[in-house]
Amino acid sequence: MSKFTTLEQHASYGIGLQMGQQLADRPFDGLDITAVAAGLAAAYNEQAPEVTDEQIRAAFGVISERMQAAEAEKAEALAEAGELFLTENAKRAEVTVTASGLQYEVLVAAEGEKPTTASTVRTHYHGTLIDGTVFDSSYQRGEPAEFPVSGVIAGWTEALQLMAVGSKLRLFVPHNLAYGERGAGNAIAPFSTLVFDVELLAIL
Repeated sequence: MSKFTTLEQHASYGIGLQMGQQLADRPFDGLDITAVAAGLAAAYNEQAPEVTDEQIRAAFGVISERMQAAEAEKAEALAEAGELFLTENAKRAEVTVTASGLQYEVLVAAEGEKPTTASTVRTHYHGTLIDGTVFDSSYQRGEPAEFPVSGVIAGWTEALQLMAVGSKLRLFVPHNLAYGERGAGNAIAPFSTLVFDVELLAIL
């Protein structure tokens, strides 16, 4: 049974949970939750801090450098993995490589009008990382997506102009034609090569 029984304790505990979740979203190696609680208590109770401002600034600087180095190392590994994947993938006979470096495989062929950069289209799609992790899928949502051809990542803008209504391509998109060095949210890390199955349903 919880030792926190009053409304005030429940609210206070909730504040702590929220702060803990924020810390967990971007932790660093060695984060000491006991020290976090001590700092919180000292500030709230207006007590003299046990660690000087100078020590805190120095620690923040070192930790920040460590985190940046770790992110850079991760990004470099992802870029190398993507390049290796694309190099091997390009050897397959069914894969076409365009001048930009975009790779695609025709899953369903169709003839007819193709979109331009001025078009708006309706598509179904399924997006994964090269390890198969799904990060977005209109198929899973059960609802197609509509968007301007010029309003998506460069790899999609190029590929859509190769497609007629009813066609379906599997795209292998290098990071520079996707979300590049920024990535996208928590699902797509910087320098990620992406794989999409894209079905063109209509030109609107």
